[in-house]
Amino acid sequence: MSLRVATLLLLASVLWSHVAASTDQALDCCLTTTNTKLPHRVVKSYSIQSVSGGCRIAATVFVTNKNLRLCAPPATKNNWVAKLIKQLKRKSHKGKARKEKNGELLCKNMMQFNKQFY
Repeated sequence: MSLRVATLLLLASVLWSHVAASTDQALDCCLTTTNTKLPHRVVKSYSIQSVSGGCRIAATVFVTNKNLRLCAPPATKNNWVAKLIKQLKRKSHKGKARKEKNGELLCKNMMQFNKQFY
């Protein structure tokens, strides 16, 4: 009987610490935005911050090549933000196409290699 009680107490304490830890997590939100234009060559990705996600303001968060997070106004409110997002999307599609092409070449080379030895 005491083993069951000890097991239940241990389980309850583990669950309680998990619940307490998950409620203490802070959101990483932009508090202000800047209208300073960013050159596309220093930006590697972006994300959209929304008010419905728990943040106070809507923003576009750009991540630089050095992993700095820069907060800009939403794309609907600023033209340079929309253009930069468009450039990033175009750049990511080119990279995906290049990877797919390289994957096809690798498969063809492997098939030719296998034909030589079998």
